[in-house]
Amino acid sequence: MKIMTKEKKVRLSFEDQGAVQSLLGPNDAHLKLLADQLDIKAFSRGGEITLSGDSEQVLLGKQVLVQLYGLLAKGYPVFEMDVEFAARILAANPKASLKDIFLDQIYLSGKKRVITPKTVVQKAYMEAIRSHDIVFGIGPAGTGKTYLAMAMATDALLKGKVQKIVLTRPAVEAGEKLGYLPGDLAEKVNPYLRPLYDALHDMLDFEKAGRLMGKGVIEVAPLAFMRGRTLNSAFVILDEAQNTTSEQMKMFLTRLGFDSQAVITGDVTQVDLPGNTASGLIEARRILPDIEGISFVQFDEKDVVRHRLVREIIRAYDREGSQNGR
Repeated sequence: MKIMTKEKKVRLSFEDQGAVQSLLGPNDAHLKLLADQLDIKAFSRGGEITLSGDSEQVLLGKQVLVQLYGLLAKGYPVFEMDVEFAARILAANPKASLKDIFLDQIYLSGKKRVITPKTVVQKAYMEAIRSHDIVFGIGPAGTGKTYLAMAMATDALLKGKVQKIVLTRPAVEAGEKLGYLPGDLAEKVNPYLRPLYDALHDMLDFEKAGRLMGKGVIEVAPLAFMRGRTLNSAFVILDEAQNTTSEQMKMFLTRLGFDSQAVITGDVTQVDLPGNTASGLIEARRILPDIEGISFVQFDEKDVVRHRLVREIIRAYDREGSQNGR
């Protein structure tokens, strides 16, 4: 039996035709993307935009276009990915304000780049980092957990809010052990730390990052190097925290000194610890959520901001895990 849906047609017109062209995108690419995403029909003619199809989806499309036009009026450049994220955000929460989310900007002067949250959870994550000394960002790959934390850390350093950035992760991945790798200690640990270097160089130009690392203002090190230290006036990021043991997590959290904050990121579905070793991240999520000053932010596949297929891949693996009882 075919389910009948209520059809609707709306026409939109905006005053600023220059902004309308940016809203539509090159050859109406933005409008076509929105139509495909919402499964509606859309076309523009003479500065007027027409949407038709399922009533709810048409109204959602109207809301997306109106709010994106408002962003353009504020000087925000709308790109194709913004159209996709806007539709996802408003579909999940029709009362959401794209201005509140997309205009929460981190300006990285060295790279002349502006970084903004692309989902409601990313916005909440940034607000949690601003208002809490310890923040846990938990969720799948591609949700911006480490990238946004790195942007916040760089911003804090450049504004003089902290004197040091410390980036660390456990040197345990996919069953490999450092002792079996060739080379000296630096050569052994660098492959594990490479993602942190990559994110760092996305925030700062290569030479400036090198100078700051040479002065010890930015430190990238394996988690084991944190033992016995007290980190004052520092922004500390622990990445891949699902691969910490209980003892390592406790050790890391107790390194925090005065005027410091820590962000811990990880994906509890990707634990690579050997045998029956318990994950320190999973344990922390269980025993620490009621402590004032600590915030836990949970991401899911809707927050993936990489290629569209990454989100689909995560969903497929989640379905497979559910079917097999994992």
